[in-house]
Amino acid sequence: MSAVWINTAIWILLLTFFDVGRANYSDDQCSWRGSGLSQLKGSVEQISLHCSEGTLDWLYPKGAVRLTLSPRLPSLAVGPGSSSSGLITACVKPSEHFHGAQLYLERDGVLELLVGDRLESSPPPRVRCFSRLPGERVALFVQATPHQDISRRIASFRYELRGDWTARLSLDSSPISNEEACRPCNNTEMLMAVCTSDFVVRGNIRSVEEDENLRAAVIKVSATRVFRQKYTLFTANGRLSSRGEIRTLLQCGVKPGPGSFLFTGRVHFGEAWLGCAPRFKDFKQAYIAAKAAKQIPCELPVD
Repeated sequence: MSAVWINTAIWILLLTFFDVGRANYSDDQCSWRGSGLSQLKGSVEQISLHCSEGTLDWLYPKGAVRLTLSPRLPSLAVGPGSSSSGLITACVKPSEHFHGAQLYLERDGVLELLVGDRLESSPPPRVRCFSRLPGERVALFVQATPHQDISRRIASFRYELRGDWTARLSLDSSPISNEEACRPCNNTEMLMAVCTSDFVVRGNIRSVEEDENLRAAVIKVSATRVFRQKYTLFTANGRLSSRGEIRTLLQCGVKPGPGSFLFTGRVHFGEAWLGCAPRFKDFKQAYIAAKAAKQIPCELPVD
């Protein structure tokens, strides 16, 4: 990267990527699609989006694009790895055909390469996640790479911003956060998970498969009761059950076995990722005790 681009990237850090306090949420400002053919040589296209998830599609990349996000985020979920620190985690998922540009994270004047330009024969790029600590200024900076023929080049990716629950689900996690992601939930976390999760399902594990590309375990679930699902994740397989898939980190070592579980978690780029998953009998015992003590955060029909 040339000194000119580095200076440009640092200069535009005066804008804030995760300035949640000044968020101006708008349903029609979640995604951006543009063309480098309309940009002047050496120019930087300034983009601001106002949703917690969306897409960027940059056709025929030329020059650079600088992306700031100021979404109104949902409340932080309570579970292993979460806290009240105000930590916000973002993930970007490049398209399988990401070409013609490099994607950088700008953090307090330092550039970090997230996604490099790819050859046609290169494997698909991985999801990359990163967090913003209080007081940090970060942004996404997409720089076109020189090509004689830009007609087939598209730099496209999806983004998601959440509370710090995403750190547990990251496929780009450190060993410390991986250990946290595999830790069983305590009673308080279990009870809160049924209130804050994107899906709450009672069911059995039919099988567990490995997805080497995602470095994830895919849990095949036969659901006997779907209490809630924010998206259509579990579809009917008859009158008495539904089927769906839930992903978790490979190192958590999930194995198929007997017993009924309460599966909870979040949706990450359209896929279900595991949060708390106690055996249903253990959850029911904790729920009944908390209800008797009038300490349940929300109701769940467990009978």
